[in-house]
Amino acid sequence: MKRSTHVFFWLVPVFLLVNQYPLRAQQLLDRKATKQTRALYVNLFHVAQHGILFGHQDGDAYGVRWQAESGRSDVKEVVGDYPAIHGWDIGLIGKPANLDGVNFALMRENIINNYARGGINTISWHLQNPITGGGSWDTTRAVQAILPGGTHHAQYVAELDKVADFFSSCTSGNVHVPIIFRPFHEHNGSWFWWGKDHCSEQEYIQLWRFTVNYLKNTRKLHQLIYAFSPDRSRMDLDHARQSYLYAYPGDAYVDVIGLDNYMDVGISWNQKSPAQQQHDLITVLRTISQLANEKMKVAAFTETGLEGVTNADWFTEVILKPLKANPDIKLAYFMVWRNANEKHHYAPYPGHAAASDFKKFYQDPYTLFEGDLKHIYTQQKN
Repeated sequence: MKRSTHVFFWLVPVFLLVNQYPLRAQQLLDRKATKQTRALYVNLFHVAQHGILFGHQDGDAYGVRWQAESGRSDVKEVVGDYPAIHGWDIGLIGKPANLDGVNFALMRENIINNYARGGINTISWHLQNPITGGGSWDTTRAVQAILPGGTHHAQYVAELDKVADFFSSCTSGNVHVPIIFRPFHEHNGSWFWWGKDHCSEQEYIQLWRFTVNYLKNTRKLHQLIYAFSPDRSRMDLDHARQSYLYAYPGDAYVDVIGLDNYMDVGISWNQKSPAQQQHDLITVLRTISQLANEKMKVAAFTETGLEGVTNADWFTEVILKPLKANPDIKLAYFMVWRNANEKHHYAPYPGHAAASDFKKFYQDPYTLFEGDLKHIYTQQKN
């Protein structure tokens, strides 16, 4: 367990928060959102004022040298606690398992169990190309065809119904588990069929808005928090705000101002010095933090990591140090990618060279793991 002096941030009286950002009502785009979903959103904002939640993709489903073993987590086996944020992906929804081999029934079970323990679930969607049936990386143009009036619109609606059915099935008692939904991520890149080179800016905005409206209004899902997450590698830092907002669907269609960034955290192809990379990292994170404040949204570092965690001090030096040194940057959470095997992993596992540093990261009062979450689904009265 962490030190007993650790503060549960959403219990901090709100008058303590006004110095950095005047507190205003943080409202979800879905005005009919469940009370648990509304509480989670407000509490994410409160968390961001003083710390950050740690997340891991697929961490409950598999790890290095194990798969589908109930209760296991590489993160938990290193620090004794689960991540606060549990990432999932629903690519191949409707099949028995997703694109990374995670059984959907097991995923649902874990999502519900995470909620019951007080953890938070976020879901991305590597949707297969609706024209060819190929994977998300099949860049055959498809967006125009799946918009209303398009040749494959009905097919896309059928996919959305599968998504809605899965989300609706994630219930704990009579509560629909709140989910941070992050569809069509990294759209400013060109590697997915919904990417910048394969549809127009307006087509992407139409796709996003239709998706939100269909899930919220037609399927009446009120458990979702919608996260927008461009990729840092396609941003021009000389025009960071404008670059970030390419194909932004609008404030009425976004809850989380997110960012996926592998570029500024040590990736091998970035030839800039560590100091310059850290400068760039601070620049982009400050940009999304400021935008979220202006728009009364929550900011998050939605996807990152260093493959293999080849820098043994990565968690404390590359992530924690710059965040603590720049308290104006307010991020609710950051999430590293999955632990597939001994080469492709982003969180330490027992015996890993970075395990000691990760323990220091865990012990720091600034970081929050699942055991630190108390009443995250309850909105505190001021």
